[in-house]
Amino acid sequence: MRDTFDTAPYGGQGWAQRDRSHSEELGDVWTACGINNEWGTLKSVLLHRPGSELVASMQNPNEVQMLASLDIPRAQEEHDQMAERYRENDVEVNLLNPDSEPTPNQMFCADLFAMTPQGAILARPASTVRAGEERVVAKRLIEMGVPILRTLVAHATFEGADLIWINKEQVLLGQGLRTNGAAAKQISLLLNELGIVLTPVDMPFGTMHLMGMLRVVDKDLAIAWPRRTPHAAVLALREAGYKVIFVPQNDEVEHNRALNFVTLGRRKILMVDQNPHTKAFYESNGIDCVATPAAELGKAAGAIGCLTGILSREMLG
Repeated sequence: MRDTFDTAPYGGQGWAQRDRSHSEELGDVWTACGINNEWGTLKSVLLHRPGSELVASMQNPNEVQMLASLDIPRAQEEHDQMAERYRENDVEVNLLNPDSEPTPNQMFCADLFAMTPQGAILARPASTVRAGEERVVAKRLIEMGVPILRTLVAHATFEGADLIWINKEQVLLGQGLRTNGAAAKQISLLLNELGIVLTPVDMPFGTMHLMGMLRVVDKDLAIAWPRRTPHAAVLALREAGYKVIFVPQNDEVEHNRALNFVTLGRRKILMVDQNPHTKAFYESNGIDCVATPAAELGKAAGAIGCLTGILSREMLG
């Protein structure tokens, strides 16, 4: 019988040691992806074009956590226009394309994962209505070659719209209805391994996501909702060198349209159209506004920011 010592399977002649780090393999073993900020040029997003699953909104919107019944063709048209605005701004659009009938809220991709510099943290939605949506996203991420660094266990609940980057070394995490303390502990352990500090902030009662009250548009400029944004979040941003400006109180803010945008690059955003007061306020602060309709989609209690899963941005060195 042949002696196996010094053969390739046992580390001998022909063995090649894998010595590159995980981050160094992004771009060949894994797809190039990741973010470590909120303002770098947006490169790639994940969307789900809604379909017949929205019939559920016509039967009882409240049961599926929506505000009103949606007109499906109109919602699809708005979603198509949003996707086209991304493409016009050189953003790669990836579609979820589920294998089976999705749940009514599957289109809100921002909730279902959060990116790090080295891959995704998979969400665990807090509501039974959305339980399992993360499986659909996980399958698609793997198909695209995006590494999943963490899934949450035990009673942790987490939705990606609660995580906001301050800089490459610090994130904010809103704790409240959708993301709990157990998730904060698990996510913090992962981020610590990557050299990133997680700062938890308590959400006001009766609110949804941190994204809905705080957005970052540049390395030194953030926009917040007065009397709703957590005090600790504003302090953390100011300590990191940000100017925090507050949106004027009006109907556009109250109906979740003013802050429901996506940052395309430094001081450039994709926002919901027909919000003239908010648009004028942003432009007065040097922000370039690209608008797209989302009135019908907004009946589902979300808009552009909620609908967009961020896969990659220009990274900070």
